[in-house]
This record gives sequence, structure tokens and C-alpha cells, in this order.
Amino acid sequence: MKKLVNDLESLPLVVRLLLVIFWGIYGNLLRLFKSLAAENTLGVILSIVLLLCGGFVVLIIVDIYCVLTNKPIWWIC
Repeated sequence: MKKLVNDLESLPLVVRLLLVIFWGIYGNLLRLFKSLAAENTLGVILSIVLLLCGGFVVLIIVDIYCVLTNKPIWWIC
């Protein structure tokens, strides 16, 4: 799971930016994978709730900022 997270974070800047803008679920999937890799139960539950309730719409601005400044997608784990 850690390799998947590293692969997603190592994508080129343009690809990550396009994924965040046009497919906002990319940030939430990355959050879910980070929580699974860290075996963080609270993080997994929160990321699933965000996926089901449309939380990617709320966090898309944060995700775009993180991608543009070349920082990792923010999450609790």
C-alpha cells in the first residue's frame, strides 16, 4: 500500500493537477490509501465518509493548493 501511495505522489505535477481539478476524488483516494498504509482506523473511516458524502468537493481547494505548492496531500496520518 505504501508503494501505491508513493507512486501516486510521484506523478508529474501536471498529471496530479489535472487529476485534482477534473477528477477531485484523487485526493480522497490518496487519503484513504495513506490511512490504510498507516493502519489508521480513524483515518480510514473519515476518508470513506468523505468519499460517500462528497467531501472531495469541500477539500478540492486544499488539494489544488497542495499540488501547486508541491506539498503532499494533507491528511491526519
